[in-house]
Amino acid sequence: MDINDSIESPMMLKVSFNKLLQHYEKLAESEDEFLSAKAKRVLRSAASFPELRDGFSDTQILEDRKEEISIILQDSFAPVLTKNEIKTASVPFHNLIFNSSERFKNIIKTAGDGFELNIKNMPDDHRYIIACTIILNFCYGYNLNFKRPFYYEIPDANGILRFYKIMYNADFCEIVPTERAKKITEEDYKKLLDNFENLDLWKELFPQGSYIFKGFVISNIFDVTEDQSISNIKSNLIGEDKRKDENFMYEFHDVFRSLLGINDLQVGFSIYNEEEKAFERVYGVGINSYLLGDQERLECDSSLCKWSYNRLIVENKYFSISDVDGVYKKAKGGFAPQVEVLHKQGFKSAIFAPIANDEGLMGIMEIVSNTPHALNSINANKLVDVMPFIVSAVERSKKDEENLIEAIIQKECTSIHPSVHWRFAKEAKNYIKAEMEGQEASFRKIAFDNVYPLYGQIDIKGSSEARNYATREDLSLQLRAAKQILDKALKLEHLPIYEQFIYQINDFQNGLDENFQVDSEQQISSFFKEDVEPLLDHLKSKQLLNDDVEAYYENIDEKVNVLYRHRKDYDETIAKINVEMATLLDKKQEEAQQMYPHYFERFKTDGVEHNMYVGESITKEDSFNKIYLYNLRLWQLQVMCEMENAYYQMQSDFPVALDVASMILVFNQPLTISFRMDEKQFDVDGTYNARYEIVKKRVDKAYIKGTTERVTQKGKISIVYSQKQDEIEYLGYIKFLQSKNYLDTDVEIVELQDLQAVTGLKAIRVSVLYHKNENDKAFYTYDDLMKELKA
Repeated sequence: MDINDSIESPMMLKVSFNKLLQHYEKLAESEDEFLSAKAKRVLRSAASFPELRDGFSDTQILEDRKEEISIILQDSFAPVLTKNEIKTASVPFHNLIFNSSERFKNIIKTAGDGFELNIKNMPDDHRYIIACTIILNFCYGYNLNFKRPFYYEIPDANGILRFYKIMYNADFCEIVPTERAKKITEEDYKKLLDNFENLDLWKELFPQGSYIFKGFVISNIFDVTEDQSISNIKSNLIGEDKRKDENFMYEFHDVFRSLLGINDLQVGFSIYNEEEKAFERVYGVGINSYLLGDQERLECDSSLCKWSYNRLIVENKYFSISDVDGVYKKAKGGFAPQVEVLHKQGFKSAIFAPIANDEGLMGIMEIVSNTPHALNSINANKLVDVMPFIVSAVERSKKDEENLIEAIIQKECTSIHPSVHWRFAKEAKNYIKAEMEGQEASFRKIAFDNVYPLYGQIDIKGSSEARNYATREDLSLQLRAAKQILDKALKLEHLPIYEQFIYQINDFQNGLDENFQVDSEQQISSFFKEDVEPLLDHLKSKQLLNDDVEAYYENIDEKVNVLYRHRKDYDETIAKINVEMATLLDKKQEEAQQMYPHYFERFKTDGVEHNMYVGESITKEDSFNKIYLYNLRLWQLQVMCEMENAYYQMQSDFPVALDVASMILVFNQPLTISFRMDEKQFDVDGTYNARYEIVKKRVDKAYIKGTTERVTQKGKISIVYSQKQDEIEYLGYIKFLQSKNYLDTDVEIVELQDLQAVTGLKAIRVSVLYHKNENDKAFYTYDDLMKELKA
């Protein structure tokens, strides 16, 4: 077999011992008789076989001339060192090895029959290019330093991966250009310097087989498992979102197994909460805590004995338990929780290492094994070189988590939308610059001129009435329950006070049925707290009606201290509607931002309302066109239809069946908004612009002119506007959405009664078409949908 058959390279490989034999020719003339005699013996062994000098690529010759080659290489592979040195003779970047030390042979034998030796960090594409760089150095005198360390990864007898660094000795090589070789110019060389990964260019300038490699390389190989393990630990800890990476802990275990030479080793972590003096679980894919076991959190003095507590937390020093079972038996129930938790999990030895910096303990790294004595105070010292990288990673992780917490707080609790973040960042930089230059720093007003507003809401209809109904029902239930107890108590103890309370309950009950007032809830709640509860306590103290009193209190909510059944259903319904609608709107908003960047904010009230502002001053680019405004208006109308549909599809899942009504407010003049530092939100500037805010706050309660009918209705979308051009624009959008079966054909235009300082408002109202569920292809009006859902 020819050694060139299986490779693609600019060099035709020929095994040759010419340069080594030339070295022996000089030694043969040495005055040292021993050296001279040995050199002559080597030369005689090669004299009859010219191919050993001329070079060959047929692997059969390696077998045929095995004895002579062994004599030629005897000095390079000294028998006295063969069991200690890891050394091979081969051709470069090829798996062909024709001589090796005994130790190398044993390493390969231990790896097993299926093991194939490959250079780990040598990509196939790079082999060709590296060969070209060698030619540039050998044949053209360029000093291209490409001395990357190359490695073998070879498993040992325990299956633990060990790392071997390869150092090449190329003293016995020569490279000769053939007729196919192209002359490399200075211009070619400069082009190659900037195109390392351009394989086509390298192949063009260095055609395959255009040079002949004659010789061999000696590879001196060193076991660098510990150094490489430390490097791999460092590499594994660099990067983002390691807690989400499924392979992270798997690879982390492997690296530590190589470092400590233990194949059943596992690594866990726990966080130290200094404020609460507790250990907490690290949340992430595949990350465990062997100190916490199956607990989420434990106080430090409950998870460590006094000595280990002082060792880890006070002194920040590691400790090991080399024989868990032995220590567990010796403790005989004594206070050694760290031993008990390891014993319970079946671990036989362990090391606990503090992850600490100058500010104190941040967490614990827990290394465990199922083998007794495998982990101990001696091999624990290997962690000294590793811990700085662990500490750095945890410091970075803590900082990232703090930043993430701040980002979540900003996202959930403030109004600084990504679209305007650049403006806040700009002012923050100016603030910092002023402080650094010793000037009086102030955060200047942030305003955006000439922006167009869009406002919409999906509001719960009759929320006040539904809340009052739930309140009346709860109070009525609690009054009846109290009256039942008082009726029984009166029979046991004929006390006038019982009659007084019964009369008061009847009076409250009549008030609830006939005329529920705003202060009724407060009055009745006070009656329960100040009169009924002391009475019930009196009955309990006398061992009277114990079962009835307990049954009464079982229905009382501990948090609000009243019967909270119907109101709880109402509150949960409102909360679920807000969450579902807000989530849907947020998801749709991400799509809208892709169309054109704009400011967006939403609020949860009895429903969900949103503001959008779009304009040149927000986008910071000379790109705004009114077409983007029209696009957002159409998008908004369509999304409101989708939110209506989504709501009624999930309505049956809510504890209380409530209706919603949607409204859009159209304002066709640009305005100015500014960020109010005191309220941490944007608001409109100027007297004229304030008209927009007045309309926005009041319009959903407005009546149709000359009637007592509200402009917003269930099953319909109301579009409020004041200009004829807005009417024409939105009628066009409605016609388009009718063609998409979003809206029905019952379009009506109504006038609104005048609001405070605002006149001339109109509204387009149109019914939404619904589906029973996401897979339903039929279209329903609101009334039809209700019939279908109730059928």
